[in-house]
Amino acid sequence: MNNPASMQDMVKHAFANMRGRLTPQAPLGPRTWFRVGGAAEWLFQPADAEDLAGVLQRLSPELPITALGACSNVIIRDGGLEGVVVRMARGFADITVEADGIIAGCACLDATVAEHAAQAGLSGLEFLAGIPGSIGGAVRMNAGAYGSDIANVLDWAEIITRDGSLIRLDNAALRFGYRRSGLPEGAFVIRARLRGIPANPQDVANRIAEVRAARELSQPVRARTGGSTFRNPDAETSSRKAWELIDAAGCRGLRCGDAQVSEKHCNFLINLGNATAADLEGLGEDVRTRVAQNSGVSLHWEIKRLGKTEASSQ
Repeated sequence: MNNPASMQDMVKHAFANMRGRLTPQAPLGPRTWFRVGGAAEWLFQPADAEDLAGVLQRLSPELPITALGACSNVIIRDGGLEGVVVRMARGFADITVEADGIIAGCACLDATVAEHAAQAGLSGLEFLAGIPGSIGGAVRMNAGAYGSDIANVLDWAEIITRDGSLIRLDNAALRFGYRRSGLPEGAFVIRARLRGIPANPQDVANRIAEVRAARELSQPVRARTGGSTFRNPDAETSSRKAWELIDAAGCRGLRCGDAQVSEKHCNFLINLGNATAADLEGLGEDVRTRVAQNSGVSLHWEIKRLGKTEASSQ
């Protein structure tokens, strides 16, 4: 927005009757798994779906708006985010267990949903234990691991569109693809129903333990990191996975400042302590360049990179 006074008026109008919390210039770095990034011009944490819908109905289409969840698969750039950042919290964390599935709020952690499924004796959702992040983000990007993904288990998702309308979309309407969905532009996932298959609770718990052990063995889960940095190429482009291409290009352990390509799993970037968002993104682009030069394959980012660089925020 070019006119700060106009921005203030728009925000004042849109949030006049909110029940949630609105914070100006809210630091986002501490909320992200990488622990990097600038501030949100405005951070809105709605009380519930009705609160969010009401604000969206009053919010000018001119005002930029960004949805953030657990911030596990995102790099917030050092210049922060303009406009309003919406972050779901307690009002979106309910879990309802049914005979053949689970209805989970968008703020529920994927691993928590897997645990509830195990307690209820529902199989088919164990893969969620290996995915960092929350259900809202998992639906948006069709998150997957260990042989399954959201597209395989989702019955429906409820969303709130940019104009504040509440809509339920079934699996087909979401047009899932590899690490993507067909959610309408600017839509917010509110909750989703995930199918489960009745099973012995101990068998489900054992499978979750196997998933967690495999993740601990192969990924830098105790470091400041996100999920997989790059999507795996499609089969027509390359038969090798992203990590194999990165390794073959000599990038394992590569550094830019305090940003490093993990030596444990080279499709993960790590903040060794004092990396900036620019360090992480620059390292990722360096990896992409080296892979392209070595194999001719162009890797595509899986991690979302949002906001302004520090230079552009001056």
